[in-house]
This record gives sequence, structure tokens and C-alpha cells, in this order.
Amino acid sequence: MSLQLWLAYVAAVFLISGTPGPNMLLAMTHGIHHGLSRTFTTMAGLLAGLAVILSISLGGLGAVLLASSHAFDAIKYLGAAYLIYLGIKTWRSADAGIETEGRPDADSAWARFRIGVLVALSNPKAILFGVAFFPQFLDRSQPMAGQASILLLSFMLIETGWMCVYAGGGAKLAIWLRAGRRMVWFNRSAGAAFVGAGLLLGAFRR
Repeated sequence: MSLQLWLAYVAAVFLISGTPGPNMLLAMTHGIHHGLSRTFTTMAGLLAGLAVILSISLGGLGAVLLASSHAFDAIKYLGAAYLIYLGIKTWRSADAGIETEGRPDADSAWARFRIGVLVALSNPKAILFGVAFFPQFLDRSQPMAGQASILLLSFMLIETGWMCVYAGGGAKLAIWLRAGRRMVWFNRSAGAAFVGAGLLLGAFRR
């Protein structure tokens, strides 16, 4: 892979990854509720889910799923249902206080990791993205494995950087949210955003 092609890929992924979506919303929400250090577990789950989806796309299975409308729709509706469930759960927790990093009753590390994986896996549009986007940066005359590894690793590093920005921003925002009923309205807004993402995903057509 040429340096010029890789730099073009990095620039495109940097802009795409920074766009707010369910993954970044979860990173920010957990940053607010659990602090930055505890949210690293959530981010690990998000990255694990993304690695699975992007590996599926690069491995060719994504094209198979896209060719089967029934399989794609099944994954899509399951993902939409989970995002809606997460949104309702977040909305209903609107009256809960902010959990800080030192509290032992915060969600377990495994729970945060699991939520991260499920949110990342809930969006089959990532498969479509991988199938349509990655081939634009592959040189068919060169070995595929090395190029695919570079694309995947670069994507994961950029995604990690943006997650840290969102989670760190959330942790800073937690101080401001402690005043009055700001936390209530944030939880309701975040819950509505997750539900909206689920509804949009359910309505998505290839």
C-alpha cells in the first residue's frame, strides 16, 4: 500500500469516525456516569465488536450477508431492537445520580464491556460500510492480507482516539451535570438518541 493511498484512507476514516453515532454516544454516556478510566472497558467492548464486523467485511462474509436480504434484515432488526431497549433503559434511569469512578456499585467491568460489544454489533450498516469503503483502498495487484491488516489497524487506532475524546469530554461534562436536574435531561436526551438510532436503523434500506 502506497503512503499516499494510506494517508487518504486515514483522512477519510478520521472524518467518518468522528461523526457522532451510537458508539460515540455510548462512550460519552459512560464517560459521564463512570469516569474516563472505567470507560476504557466500554471502549474495549466497542472496539471488539467493530473488529468483528470489519473482519467479516474484509473476509468476504459481509458480501454474502448483503447478498442475502433475509440474513441482513434479521441482523438489522435485532440491532435496532437492542438500541431501542438501551434507549428506554437510559431514559428510565433519568433520575439516577452520576456514578463516579470510586463507587463500588458502578456497573461491573464485564457489564460495560458486554454493552460495548452489543452496541458495536447492533449496526449492520458497518458491514455495508466495510464492503463498500475498504475495497476503494486496496491494491488488487498486491497481497490482500497485509493491506487488510493495515486498514483494520489504522481504523481501530483512529476509532480509539475519537472514543477517548468523547469519553473524556463526558467525564469533564459530569461536573457540570451534577447541578440541578441537568443529569435527568441528559439521560432522557441520550435515551431518546439511542431510540432514534434504533428506529433509523430499522428503517434503513440498502
